[in-house]
Amino acid sequence: MLVTAREKLLRRINDKSARIGIVGLGYVGLPLMLDFSEAGFPVLGFDIDPQKVDLLNAGKSYFVHISDSRVAAATKRGMGATTQYSRAGETDVMIMCLPTPLTRDREPDLSFVIGSLEGILPFLHPGQLICLESTTYPGTTEEEIKPRIESRGLKVGSDVFLVFSPEREDPGNAQYSMRNTPKVIGGTTPVCLEVGAALYATITERVVPVSSTKAAELTKLLENIYRAVNIALINEVKMVAERMGIDIWEVIDAAATKPYGFTPFYPGPGFGGHCIPIDPFYLTWKARTCGIETRLIEVAGDINTAMPAWVVGKAADALHAQGKALEGSQVLVLGVAYKKNVDDVRESPGVKILQTLKDRGAVVCYSDPYVSILRRMREHDLKLTSVDITAELLSRMDCIIVATDHDAFDYAFIQTHAKLIVDTRGRYRETFGNVVKC
Repeated sequence: MLVTAREKLLRRINDKSARIGIVGLGYVGLPLMLDFSEAGFPVLGFDIDPQKVDLLNAGKSYFVHISDSRVAAATKRGMGATTQYSRAGETDVMIMCLPTPLTRDREPDLSFVIGSLEGILPFLHPGQLICLESTTYPGTTEEEIKPRIESRGLKVGSDVFLVFSPEREDPGNAQYSMRNTPKVIGGTTPVCLEVGAALYATITERVVPVSSTKAAELTKLLENIYRAVNIALINEVKMVAERMGIDIWEVIDAAATKPYGFTPFYPGPGFGGHCIPIDPFYLTWKARTCGIETRLIEVAGDINTAMPAWVVGKAADALHAQGKALEGSQVLVLGVAYKKNVDDVRESPGVKILQTLKDRGAVVCYSDPYVSILRRMREHDLKLTSVDITAELLSRMDCIIVATDHDAFDYAFIQTHAKLIVDTRGRYRETFGNVVKC
C-alpha cells in the first residue's frame, strides 16, 4: 500500500525520528530548539549569525536566562546549528522564528521572514512541515508564505504542510514554559492542522487548534493588544492620580480585591520587548487595508510611547524642586533591559529614558547586571557600559531613576545613599523623603 506524505511524516513525528529545523535562534528559536531536543527529537538550528552558531555547537548559551548546562546537554544529544540554508533539505520540519519589526512609518517589515524563506525554498522537499511562529498580521501565512512555497511546485496540503503557531515565549518567567503554556495553531488545510498539532503535542500539554492560519495570527495580536491597551490605561490613570495626590499603587491593590471583572495591570516607564510595542501596529496597518480605523489601539500606543519622556519630565521637576536643572545634572538609570531579570533591551523604555536625558543635557550612566554594554541599536547609539553600584557613586548622582526593577538591585542600600530617586516601578511603596513615585 502506498504511504502518503502525511502518514510518513506523522509516523516520524510519533516515533520522534523527524528532524526539526529552527530558523532564527533568538529569544524564541533557541528555547524551542531546546524543547524539541529535550523531547527526544534530532534538532538543527539555522541562523545568519556565525557567533551564535559557534557558541551553540560548543555547548554554550548566549542568554542569561538559559544556562550553558542546558545547551551543553542538548549538544551532547546531537543538537547542532548552522549558517547554511542548504541543510534545510536534511529536515522534516522547518519552523521559522524570525523578527517582524516595524518600518519607521509603523508598517510591517517582513524582510527577515521573507528573506529566510527565500533562502530555504530551494531545499524544501515533499513530506516537510513548515511552520511560521513570528508574530504578524492576519493573512501573512496564506498571502506571503504559501504562494512562495507553491512556486517551487510543492502543493500545500498534500506535498508539504503549512501552519501558523504563534510563539508565547516569556523570557525570565519561571512559572510558565512551553510544556505548560497552551499552544495555538492554525493550518492552511485540515491535514496541515493535523500534522502541525501532532508535532506540537510532543512538547506541550495542550494544543489549541483554530479554524485557520488567519485566526491563529489574530489570536497572537489580540493577546498583545490586550496588554498594550491595559498598560496604557493604567499609565494614563497613574498620571491623573499623581496630579490628584493619590497613590496609584494603593488604588490598584484595592481594586484587585474584587474577585471578578478586574485584572490588575501596573504602571511603568513605558513598554518594551519585541511584542507589545510592535504587534498592535501590525493590526492597525492591516485594518487600514480593510478600511477600518483602530483608534483605541493607536491611542494606547501613543500613550505608552510617550511615557519615557514623561518620566524624564518628572525627574526634571524633582531636580528643579531641589534648585537644580536637568541640564548638567548627573543621572543614573537603574536597568536598561525592557523587563526585570532578563538581558533583552529591544524597545526598552530604560534606553529611551537614557537617550532623552542625554538629549536634554544630563550627564548619564546606567547600571544593569544583565546588560554590560549598550550596543548600537537602530535608533540609539549611546556608547555606554554598565557601572557598579557603590555608595560613592550613589551619593555623587543628582538623580537615580529606577527604570527596570531587577531583583539583583539592593533597593535599601540605594535608598540609603541616594539624594533623589525617581521610582517608575513601585519598588519604594513606603513614603521616603528622597523618593519620587512616578
